[in-house]
Amino acid sequence: MNFITTFTILSLFTLSFCEENLNHHQHNHVLPRPLIIEKYTENAQLKETLEEVRLECTSWRFSVEANNLSPWKTIPEECADYVKEYMTGKSYKIELDRVAKEARVYANSVELSGEGNDVWVFDVDETLLSNLPYYEQRGYGLEVFDGLEFDKWVDKASASAIESSLKLYEEVLRLGFKVFLLTGRSEKQRSVTVENLIKVGFHDWDKLVLRGTEDQGKLAIKYKSEKRREMEEQGYKIVGNSGDQWSDLLGTPISIRSFKLPNPMYYIP
Repeated sequence: MNFITTFTILSLFTLSFCEENLNHHQHNHVLPRPLIIEKYTENAQLKETLEEVRLECTSWRFSVEANNLSPWKTIPEECADYVKEYMTGKSYKIELDRVAKEARVYANSVELSGEGNDVWVFDVDETLLSNLPYYEQRGYGLEVFDGLEFDKWVDKASASAIESSLKLYEEVLRLGFKVFLLTGRSEKQRSVTVENLIKVGFHDWDKLVLRGTEDQGKLAIKYKSEKRREMEEQGYKIVGNSGDQWSDLLGTPISIRSFKLPNPMYYIP
């Protein structure tokens, strides 16, 4: 009888211990699984959100380049990282190269009149010269444009050449076009603009047109249209026009072919 009692007690103790141990192991395994799933879900949702922002910002930039947006003063705040990545990465350079390549193909296809009146017009900022260091300090377009601060930057004459534009510029000169530079910079900045252009490799242009006193306050599209009209009245034929703003290219008269360089950092009406 004692043997049976002892056996029964030991069996019950063993079963109780095994159940407790099993529950303990189950308890240890159950906890991490929801955490892992929750973490995975959070990462997936974050990835989906970031991808959606990227797509929205890509759509916004496309609208900028297609001139579909209403006038804007700053880039969308949520697109700050996107614009920075675009401007400092490969995409911006690739698109600049594409524009310059197509312009060179066109320039080589033009049969010049031989009268010395075939003109290619170039804008300066973000067309021939890059002001990226200036805009880097201002969030690549997050801040509203400050003319006084930009003038201080211009006075340093430290903008770099956009290499693809320099190659196009040299090709256009070689082909025999007259080269006119038409910029929204002020006439008082002529000397520093000339200094900067020459320093980075731009030479032998025929005209450098800047805003005079009578041009201050005019919208860029009006000012540049007027200057192109003056060129035509002087007997010149505008065969090509390169600029980063639609206001460099639109208006009347218009060039036979115009080439828009990418620029999602700012808008000039």
